[in-house]
Amino acid sequence: MTAEERSKLQVFSNYVKRILDPTYILSYMNPWLGEDEVQYIQAEKNNKGPMEAASLFLKYLLQLKEEGWFRGFLDALNNAGYSGLYEAIVNWNFQKIEKLEEYRELLKRLQPAFKDRIDPTCILPEMPDCVISQEYEEIMQVCSNKGIMAGAEKMAECLLRSDKENWPKTLKLALENENNSFSELWMVGEDAKDVEAEDLEEDDMGTSSVHIVYQEDPQGENLSQNSCTPADVSRAKLCSQLKPRNYQQELALPAMKGKNTIICAPTGCGKTFVSLLICEHHLKTFPQGQKGKVVFFANHVPVYEQQKSVFSEYFERLGYSVAGIAGATVENVPVKHIVENNDIIVLTPQILVNNLKDGTIPSLSVFTLMIFDECHNTCKQHPYNKIMFYYLDQKLGGSSDPLPQVVGMTASVGVGDAKNTDEAVEYICKLCAALDASVIATVKENLEELQEIVYTPQKISRRVESRTTDEFKCIISQLMRETESLAKGVFEELENLSQIQNREFGTQKYEQWIVQVHKACRTFQLPDKDEESRICKALYLYTSHLRKYNDALIISEHAQMKDALDYLKNFFKDVRAAGFDETEQDLTRRFEGKVQELEKISMDPSNENPKLKDLNLILQEEYHVSPETKTILFVKTRALVDAIKKWIEENSKLSFLKPGILTGRGKTSQTTGMTLPAQKCVLDAFRSNGDHNILIATSVADEGIDIAQCNLVILYEYVGNVIKMIQTRGRGRAKGSKCLLLTSNADVIEKENINMYKEKMMNESILRLQTCDEAKFKEKLLCIQTGEKFIRDNQQNSKPKLDKQNKKLLCGKCKALACYTSEIRTVKDSHYTVVGETFKNCFVTRPHPRPKSCGDFDKIGKIFCARQDCSHDWGIRAKVNAFEIPLIKIQSFVVEDTVTGKQMCPSKWKDFNFEKIPFNPEELSE
Repeated sequence: MTAEERSKLQVFSNYVKRILDPTYILSYMNPWLGEDEVQYIQAEKNNKGPMEAASLFLKYLLQLKEEGWFRGFLDALNNAGYSGLYEAIVNWNFQKIEKLEEYRELLKRLQPAFKDRIDPTCILPEMPDCVISQEYEEIMQVCSNKGIMAGAEKMAECLLRSDKENWPKTLKLALENENNSFSELWMVGEDAKDVEAEDLEEDDMGTSSVHIVYQEDPQGENLSQNSCTPADVSRAKLCSQLKPRNYQQELALPAMKGKNTIICAPTGCGKTFVSLLICEHHLKTFPQGQKGKVVFFANHVPVYEQQKSVFSEYFERLGYSVAGIAGATVENVPVKHIVENNDIIVLTPQILVNNLKDGTIPSLSVFTLMIFDECHNTCKQHPYNKIMFYYLDQKLGGSSDPLPQVVGMTASVGVGDAKNTDEAVEYICKLCAALDASVIATVKENLEELQEIVYTPQKISRRVESRTTDEFKCIISQLMRETESLAKGVFEELENLSQIQNREFGTQKYEQWIVQVHKACRTFQLPDKDEESRICKALYLYTSHLRKYNDALIISEHAQMKDALDYLKNFFKDVRAAGFDETEQDLTRRFEGKVQELEKISMDPSNENPKLKDLNLILQEEYHVSPETKTILFVKTRALVDAIKKWIEENSKLSFLKPGILTGRGKTSQTTGMTLPAQKCVLDAFRSNGDHNILIATSVADEGIDIAQCNLVILYEYVGNVIKMIQTRGRGRAKGSKCLLLTSNADVIEKENINMYKEKMMNESILRLQTCDEAKFKEKLLCIQTGEKFIRDNQQNSKPKLDKQNKKLLCGKCKALACYTSEIRTVKDSHYTVVGETFKNCFVTRPHPRPKSCGDFDKIGKIFCARQDCSHDWGIRAKVNAFEIPLIKIQSFVVEDTVTGKQMCPSKWKDFNFEKIPFNPEELSE
């Protein structure tokens, strides 16, 4: 074994510890490990568990000096069945194992339900290759000796260590084959649909209660100092007149001493004011002739707007220059000039990432202080973490250039998937390492003062019932059965396109089935290409209609039946306006034949949703007792925001509330997001107008935005992790306030209870770290940073090779040839056009329903497949500088290899590793 291989094994040791039970390979390691060492390892497993045993095993292993032990170790892994770990070490590439981490986290969160619902004797035989053979036998033995629940617990432990790439999907299929209820909780594959900058129908940044998508907002306004709202200005003036409270000075003190610090304090305590104190102290302490330069990062554009206003008003009276850049303003201002000529710069983080990447900003040494708002986001590929990658590369690379001080602000550092305080401590250490923060500042000495100012609302979980009978669902389900039957008539093997069985209409499981079938349809191939096109187009239409029916059932489950019916009416209206071939005409006739009956059912008062009845009673009671009540109602989707708003306005007993809505800015498949001015208007009205007493919001309102004091926060089927729980609860700032979780799902309540336990665990972990010796803590952080950098560098070196072979792009609906990859050009690094005369004949252009300027281009039209019986949406027509060009979206196409004929469906441009050629306007004239 070379010194480099030994070093790599040490760096990647955490992966080995998480997966390997060394007792399964000890018999293969006899030539290198003595009898005493073997016994110590076995004792360590018996007393502390396999992870600690693996740690001891690696310690002995790395001390070996004999020849051949490394090859022997690899052979032992392979022989024992650790195929994934074997492959990762041979290639020194742990990306496949890393991808399993999200499923490990999910399983850890669901372990109580897994233990209650799983019978390993039924499930495990359908997934024998997901655990090694010894684990399989042990699980079955535990089931026999100690019972099914103990066996399920053992099975979960083994899956959490599994190195098999496909175990999450195999588990899903096994659950579905056994019709196990745990399947509803076990989400894999494309269930969590994300949004991406390359999606041309997306203007802005979307929000989700599960996944955050990191991209800059290309629709931001040109935000000058005059854009401050009265509320922003008054808030800033108030800050300038106030004296800091004792607890605020306590929070600011470590940072004022120049230490890299994470400030963790509850929502509503004035962390923005604390950042002003730190910033002012930092700028004033520079000796004469030297100047500081501060950058403040805001994760969302509304937060950026708010903080830029506060910083401008506070510091410009002191003679400091303040500037801000967000979204499309980056196209209109020279970033380097702004940074060089201002003392304080407020940014959305991706702007700095982009300018560091292209060299416009040479390094982070141009700044002397960086403040990260909502710093708990510094993880994985978030822009915060990418900024800190540059910082840590500079720190660990031995550069002599000075590094800026780092300060992070958050209401909750979180604990990840930690099950105990030790694991929570490790999670928080990783966050500290990512921010290079050696101090976590919390309020300890002035806790009583903090508790007088910041009120933690009472948390209540309330279980409500769903409908007992549902005629609306019966009719829609019948239409879905008919549509499935028509699809099978076109292609008898429909059921074989997906492994999901026993699916139920109106569920996430059915959505998964549609996604799988939809994807399989797009890459379905036959020797007869005309027949292939006919079948693919028909299946595309049938599955698209099934998906809309399923969406409608989900809307009906959480809101009113008439909202679901309106959703379907709008869909069929769009169908009529598009290609509207014979298949679509038949499906439309079937739906319209049921509309009258569906309208009658949806208007029947006896079919009111029980969840809405409960919500009605809660709101009536609260406003009867306290007419001045201010409420924020959190829901999961924008469709639900609109439905609840409509319901309140139509309810004679609640219409006085005059609900406002606050959603993210991006476009989803159903709705278009709010513009920035609309968001600001809603927030200002809610803060200052006594008539607007309730705000219905998605997750955009749970982080960072300064919202007026509320005394009622309602979470309507809305739950996330412990960070989200603390933030949403923190919206209720008034004394006597309540936070109410309203759900019909017992698992949602259980998850919220787990979050409350994790909050307690987080606080205990912070206290433990605060008592650590600072020098030793810094050593630990350096060790984490070095290991993470090594992994990062290795992953960058193992990027897939560029595929330079020319490929076809086929219409994702009818399979007509659209273009070749050799004709595709990149525009502004994130958009894609096609050059050449041939492509012009493949599409038709129609006026865009919402033409507008999007920063670097103007939307003027939409482009569709030119085949009259198809009209599949391919993207938009845009004006970029002086040129009108088509911009295509990859998810509308199927990619076919010109040599093998193999087809694939990339959902994002970044997943399609072809040779990308920049757009040259001269090609248009040619």
